[in-house]
Amino acid sequence: MADGLITGNDGVVRCWWAGGEPIYQRYHDTEWGRPVDDDDRLYEKLCLEGFQSGLSWLTILKKRENFRAAFAGFHIETVASFTEADVERLVADAGIVRHRGKIVSTINNARRARALREETGRSLAAFVWDFEPDPATRPARMDHATLVANPTTPASTALSKALRKRGWTFVGPTTVHAFMQSMGLVNEHLDGCPCAAACREDRLRFRSPARTD
Repeated sequence: MADGLITGNDGVVRCWWAGGEPIYQRYHDTEWGRPVDDDDRLYEKLCLEGFQSGLSWLTILKKRENFRAAFAGFHIETVASFTEADVERLVADAGIVRHRGKIVSTINNARRARALREETGRSLAAFVWDFEPDPATRPARMDHATLVANPTTPASTALSKALRKRGWTFVGPTTVHAFMQSMGLVNEHLDGCPCAAACREDRLRFRSPARTD
């Protein structure tokens, strides 16, 4: 595993972090690094990365359907209208991570996303994709050492700063970098992982909302 790649019990080569859990493998193979331009999906991903802080991502994946049920499918307009009664309901929900600060943050961030769309006339997706890094600034090689040595990047720091300036919470540079990896703003599958090429092909076919919104 010196190169950061493992072969799963299904015979598929993957980045090491996908491990042997089927739910983790599916996430790695079909979702992580694939470009996303839907506002509600982007909001969900960013909020779940915030909930993950201090926990394992596998814990979040196993609870994701519970999170979706609790937060109305992460529909921005619906969550933005949540009240204090909803906060108490969510704090009592054993199916999710019952962290009051993160729950309050999720509702706050829905309101901030709604405000962004109202104030700028642009989608959340267009705002986020503005921070796609220039390919020339990306590492020439993506290996285990490169990935683990860079929990933040200039792009994730810039996006984090822009979100926090607009009142978003639980969006530090490390959380935002994980979000960028998840939603395809960067492709950080390791060299030799079949998904690295698949994500590159997806990105070539993808029309960035930063340029079309």
